[in-house]
Parts: sequence; C-alpha cells; structure tokens
Amino acid sequence: MKIHEYQARQLLAEAGIPVPEGQVAETVEQAVEAAKNIFAEGHKQVVVKAQVHAGGRGKAGFVKVVDSVEAVKESATFMLTNKMVSVQTGPEGLEVKRLLVAAAVDIDRELYLAITMDRAHRTNTLIASAEGGVEIETVAHERPDAIIKMPTHPLDGLEAWQARQIAFALGLKGKQIGQAAKIMMQLSKLQVRTDASLVEINPLIITPACEQHPDGQVMAIDAKFNFDDNALYRQKQVQGFYDPTEEDPDELRASKAGLNFVALDGNIGCLVNGAGLAMSTMDIIKLNGGDPANFLDVGGDASQEAVTEAFRIILGEKKVQGVLVNIFGGIMQCDRIANAIVSAAEEVGFNVPLVVRLEGTNVEAARAILEEAQSRLPTMQTADDLGDAARKVTATVSAA
Repeated sequence: MKIHEYQARQLLAEAGIPVPEGQVAETVEQAVEAAKNIFAEGHKQVVVKAQVHAGGRGKAGFVKVVDSVEAVKESATFMLTNKMVSVQTGPEGLEVKRLLVAAAVDIDRELYLAITMDRAHRTNTLIASAEGGVEIETVAHERPDAIIKMPTHPLDGLEAWQARQIAFALGLKGKQIGQAAKIMMQLSKLQVRTDASLVEINPLIITPACEQHPDGQVMAIDAKFNFDDNALYRQKQVQGFYDPTEEDPDELRASKAGLNFVALDGNIGCLVNGAGLAMSTMDIIKLNGGDPANFLDVGGDASQEAVTEAFRIILGEKKVQGVLVNIFGGIMQCDRIANAIVSAAEEVGFNVPLVVRLEGTNVEAARAILEEAQSRLPTMQTADDLGDAARKVTATVSAA
C-alpha cells in the first residue's frame, strides 16, 4: 500500500524528523488559504505539489515554487484541472485531487536516504547517497560507488555508530552529523513500527548556515512510504491513509472480490489459481510468442462468483483478444472449477477465444463437463497441458 507525500510528512513529523510546515488542499480556495497562512508566518516562498501515487511530478510541471498568493492560485488551478502525465503514469495520466502547500526552504545540499527490505541479506538495509534530489535508480546504474548500503540488525535495528558512520561517509560535518544520525535512527524505528516495506526521503536536505543553525539544518522535504498489505490489520493509522481513488479500478475491483489482479500491456487474459502457477503461465505465453494482458490469481478455493467476476474484469479490457484458463486442482477440485467456468462464461458471454487447461483432482469429470458445454461455448477449446494451452491461445489470437 502506498500513501501520499503529505501523509508521509505527517509520519515523519510524528517521529521527530524535521519537515517544513505545510497543509493539504482539495480546492483552489483551500490552497490559497494555506499559502496565506504560510506567508503570514514570514516565509518568502511556498511550494505547491500535486499529491498522486506517481513520480516525475517536477518534470511534468506539477511541483511549483512560487512567491505570491496569486501564483499559488494559478498553480493550484492548473494542477486540479489537468491530468498529470509523467514517465510513471503512462499517456493516460492521473487526475490530481489533492495538493500539498508547504513552506519552501533554502537548500545547500541534497542527500538521499531510504530503508527497504533486502531479501538477499534477510534484513532491512539503509541506503544513502550524497546525490539526492534525482532518480536514485539512475545514480545506482551510472555511479554505483555513490550508493552507501548498511544492513540493520533484525532485532536492534540501526545502531548509533552505524548512523554516524553513514553521516561521515556522506561528507557531513559539525552538528550536521548528529542531526542526520538522529534522523536515520528515527527513520529506522518508524519503518519497523509501521511495517513499511520502503521508507524513502529524497531529498534529505541541508539548509544554508544561519544564526539558529550555524552548520545548517538537516530536514526532509519529500518522502515516500510503501507498506506491507499483510500487516495492515495491525496498522490502524496507516489504514486510514488509504486512498482508493489512486488505485487501478480493475485492481481495486478484483481485491474486493478476493482476487489478486495486476493489469499488464498484452492481449491474452490469464485466469490461474496460485501465484507461482500464474507467473509460469505468463512465462510460457511469452515463450510461445504471446503477450499476457494480466496477472490474475483466483486463489486455491475460488467460488463461482469469484470466477465470474474474474472473467468480467478480464473481458472488460478491450485489448484482450483471448483468454487462457490454467487451473491445477489440489484443494480446488477440477469438476467444481469446470462448472464455475461454464456458468461464468455463459453469464458473461464470450466473444473471444477461450482456452482451458485443467489438471489435478477430478480432472476427468471436469473434462466431461467442458466437453458437454462445448456447443454452448463455441469459442472455448480445451488443452492437454500448459504448453498445448499456450500454443493454442497464442495461435488463435495471432490468427484473429
């Protein structure tokens, strides 16, 4: 689960990590009022940032630093009335429904800081770089030596000496070291406490020296959090941050039906039971020259209603030109799923090729059910094995 930047800032602030003051706005009027409050406190500039679950906002023109209320109004009007299109949204773009209006701060240096799960080491790992404010993937690819990695202890988390070591490696000096080390320690605790799979501050900045902060102040001005869905039951605050309007409509619909669905770019719909089998199914479709349109796992004990909804979701995509059903009957008996497929296909109505491969418990009874239904489902054909199924569906789609 993802959250918005303004929500991430709230979590950081509650953890004692310095962030510039800001307010969320859903209308132009609210944005203007928030800007007036910030200017009234003596700030010379404010930043207006679109709140969407996608990166590339700055390049897309959806992050603006302005110095007047009128400019805030103009920026807010533009962002709330236009879709944001970036490399992460695709050409269809995303509708902007919320803005963050925050105090702008002077920047002397930009750093990168994150903590994420490192499956190779089976622990959380802190990642830091002196090259913040840019896409960290580009830095990692072009200059891997610029990336600092520090595995954390599975029970104790990030320790103080590790945080200071990273601060020195980033080239910090004076009081910057203590400030940065404290932020790293707090971020590590926050990541564990909230069951986050990723916490990222980019950039973590150092402000210019001033009377109050002679070495500058270390603070976060942008943040990203991802959370483990399996732990949400014990994260009430995080649950409250959920924004369904930012989710893919089909993925949200599938989730409500107890299905695991991810839309892809191909034209062959997949309905499979089991995540591993679904991945294998997509692989063998690609191996035979096809292109899967989705990942869809109906689970080990799907009901007729779930299968019907799965077909509706798959066929709701105009790009789908064929469907492959691949079921291995273990807990789920093949004859039961065969009846569900027939009933669902009759209810939904198929006008694209449907290839069904069943194997496992009661498979002979299931094949008899499908054979009997063949006359009522003229676009359906059965397959002997997964390779046969993939060849049939790709050939049929290619010939269409």
